Amino acid sequence: MTLRQTLAALPRDARDSLFLLLVIAWVIGPQVAHLPLWASALAAALLLWRGVLAWTARPLPQRWLLVGLLALAVGATLLTYRTILGREAGVALIVLLLALKTLEMRARRDALVVFFLGFFTMLSNFFFSQSLPTAAAMLIALLGLLTALVNAHLPVGRPPLAQSLRTAGTMALLGAPIMLALFVLFPRMAPLWGLPNDTLTGRSGLSESMKVGSIAQLALDDNVAFRVLFDTPGNAAPAQSQLYFRGPVLSDFDGRQWQAPAWHQSDGWPNHLGRPSLLQLLGAPLHYAITLEPHQRPWLMVLDATPEKPTVTGMGAYMTPDLQWLSSRPITEVVRYSATSYPDFRYGPAQITPALRALTVLPPGFNPRTVALAQQLRADAPRGAGATQAIVDAALARLREGGYEYTLEPGVYGQHTADEFWFERKQGFCEHIASAFVVLMRAAQVPARIVTGYQGGERNPLDNYWMVRQSDAHAWAEVWIEQRGWVRVDPTGAVSPGRVGQFQRLQAPLGVFGNAVGAVISPNMAQHLRAAWEAINNGWNQWVLNYTQSRQLDLLKALGVESPSWHDLARILGALVAGAALAGALWTLWERSQHDPWLRLLQQVRQRLQRQGLVVPDTAPPRTLAQAVLAAYGEAARPLHDQLLALERLRYAPAQPGSKATLRALRRQLMRRKLLSF
Repeated sequence: MTLRQTLAALPRDARDSLFLLLVIAWVIGPQVAHLPLWASALAAALLLWRGVLAWTARPLPQRWLLVGLLALAVGATLLTYRTILGREAGVALIVLLLALKTLEMRARRDALVVFFLGFFTMLSNFFFSQSLPTAAAMLIALLGLLTALVNAHLPVGRPPLAQSLRTAGTMALLGAPIMLALFVLFPRMAPLWGLPNDTLTGRSGLSESMKVGSIAQLALDDNVAFRVLFDTPGNAAPAQSQLYFRGPVLSDFDGRQWQAPAWHQSDGWPNHLGRPSLLQLLGAPLHYAITLEPHQRPWLMVLDATPEKPTVTGMGAYMTPDLQWLSSRPITEVVRYSATSYPDFRYGPAQITPALRALTVLPPGFNPRTVALAQQLRADAPRGAGATQAIVDAALARLREGGYEYTLEPGVYGQHTADEFWFERKQGFCEHIASAFVVLMRAAQVPARIVTGYQGGERNPLDNYWMVRQSDAHAWAEVWIEQRGWVRVDPTGAVSPGRVGQFQRLQAPLGVFGNAVGAVISPNMAQHLRAAWEAINNGWNQWVLNYTQSRQLDLLKALGVESPSWHDLARILGALVAGAALAGALWTLWERSQHDPWLRLLQQVRQRLQRQGLVVPDTAPPRTLAQAVLAAYGEAARPLHDQLLALERLRYAPAQPGSKATLRALRRQLMRRKLLSF
């Protein structure tokens, strides 16, 4: 016997239970990545246990056992999270409660509880991800739960699941317009969830600190960090070698680790807002829009240099003294903002200051050979205003001509990281090169610091957006030069020019699955498919995740509202809800009019006779009604008796011309104010 035949032979209760368990497993599946191992294992064991009981038609466990399992689940949650409140603990507990409740499905009432717990668990998946694949998976879960719910309301017979699925699909389609109206017009609110969590250690990306030499191998993360749409003809971007998106600036060094200065006050808001006074803008501005993926940090990525606040909705933003833009809260959702940058700019004092001298200090006891090299460079440099530029040029020449290599597998460095890079290993990725260069500059009494961010990007030809990935994360240096201020110097470009150009971009390893796909799909086809997916995903981000209140108000402006507000949104939404209710009422009336008019008239006659005191069965046909009327009221009820027999003939006699007119005439007679006129 095949599996299909075996399933068809199961009792209906067993079949429906197995289908519901399959749907619940689908709902819980995406949560496995966020649940502790014990919770996932316990939920899987409970669902498997319930499936075995349904398959073998064995009784459900006793209540005392369920209470013990509940206590175990709550206790383990408390032990793991120290609470049962909050996002992670709450989701873990609701998943376990859902799995436990399946062991208590003895009646339809219990099944309804499972359904609604399933709907809530389905929504909790969006606490962790609002991506397009998650939404597609939850749409399938929604149809599965609706199918099980419809099936539970069909208690008679053995209706096929396909029939229940069609009904569930129809329900979902009927509810889609209401869902769309609520999505478009319901006032948007700030995100309810989002906790800082740094998961970028050992992978390409950004952090507020950089511990040089502690990572032996850098794994490239090919996920999109943000997307850029340039407001230029053809959405053309500057040369990739000029695309430097500024992130944290690292100026505090303890010998192994670089740290960003703490610009925040205790209340989280600085006292230095607005454009720095020493920023001079040169050349033409560059306008663009950025769609930033959530990264759990307050960094707003913009090109150097952006003097004015990016137009980001729903949060404040400010510039630090080192030209980095920060938001008032961590970026926990997709954010879209516009910015204007001036790639040609000058920043910093023209003469040395005490603050600049602080950026020449190095911790004692580290990198003695680098310090000696810096002293030699200083001694060889010409005297006067060009000394600093000469030192920088000499260091870059050493990087170009000294056999240095750019690699993602440099191994772990020791205590003297700069010495190892300059004199021993001569290889590393951008953080090693930038750190060694800045240490050398500081040892030569040149103010210097490290700037982290993203460099480069690639254009998607389908939607003209430039995609900047985590693998484009980069670190470069800024040095201070007399009469010029801070000047960007990218030492990685001296070692590997392709890293900051358009000829050589870093690629993440494909892995087993990627290599298998590459064996059957041509590289060009794979590239086109990837571009199509990125365009679709970008559309989801732009029109769904980034549908903010400002876009709602822009929609109202397009509809002719001069100064829209959330009150206008509420009024329009209320009008649409009222219109939908009226349309539903009219549709109900129309549907009733499509029912058999003969049956509806007969039912109305029965109800009127019952109100006038004549007891008749609810299923009595016209002849039975006629006999009951004549028996109760005698010959005085003969006209009504004949009218009821005429109603019967109209239904069962051979069709006669003018039957519709006859039915209308009988309706007028039978529905007069007083049915019994004696």
